[in-house]
Amino acid sequence: MENLNEPNQNTGKGMMIASLVLGIWSIVGLCIPYLNITAPICGIVAIVLGAIASKKAKNAGQPTGMGTAGLVTGIVGLGITIVLAIIVAILGAAFMASLPIKAF
Repeated sequence: MENLNEPNQNTGKGMMIASLVLGIWSIVGLCIPYLNITAPICGIVAIVLGAIASKKAKNAGQPTGMGTAGLVTGIVGLGITIVLAIIVAILGAAFMASLPIKAF
């Protein structure tokens, strides 16, 4: 049972966990067809939550490792998504240019 006399210190631990989970999903979700559309959204949310949670934890004097890990995994997942989108756009343009019938 929690002590009701102590002030409620929101150190952002729940946000750190959410950031880490969403950051991991932004990387793993890229490999799952039809669910990979959620990867960039989760990456962006992981970056925002990781930054906010790390700042809260730092101000409260708590460790910030999990928030930093969520921030990094979110950045990596979003980066991979952007690179893959560029590759798909280049390959799509090359394919369309190689078609024998030109549209308009």
